[in-house]
Amino acid sequence: MRLWTIHPRYLDAQGLVALWREGLLAQAVLRNQTQGYRHHPQLIRFRAQRTPRSAINAYLRAVLAEAESRDFAFDRRKIGPARKTERIRCTTGQVEHEWAHLLAKLKNRSPELYRRWRRESPETHPLFELVPGSVEPWEKLSSGA
Repeated sequence: MRLWTIHPRYLDAQGLVALWREGLLAQAVLRNQTQGYRHHPQLIRFRAQRTPRSAINAYLRAVLAEAESRDFAFDRRKIGPARKTERIRCTTGQVEHEWAHLLAKLKNRSPELYRRWRRESPETHPLFELVPGSVEPWEKLSSGA
């Protein structure tokens, strides 16, 4: 499961569809509707919110907005209500880590997007507020990142 901190505009079609599915899985986990993934580290920052379900719904709404801007037919009825949700702090190190991870994926999977984005400094997903810092402690770092 990868719930990107970077804005979904940078994802290729395959990545955006995967993000939608993984976001819906995260929503199911936070609703206690599944047994799997209950302890997944990507959910730590959502569980830390005052209203975790509203936070994941707000996250999914931005993913939906990006999908709709590309004429994807995602089912908006799958997203629950997003009441007032505070922005989630994320570190510059986390964004840099994710950006490198995404660029590596795009280089192989969508070379044209890789060439488009490789020199950019990415924006975050609208739910997140960028603060200085290293990679988040919940991030699983490995050579295959």
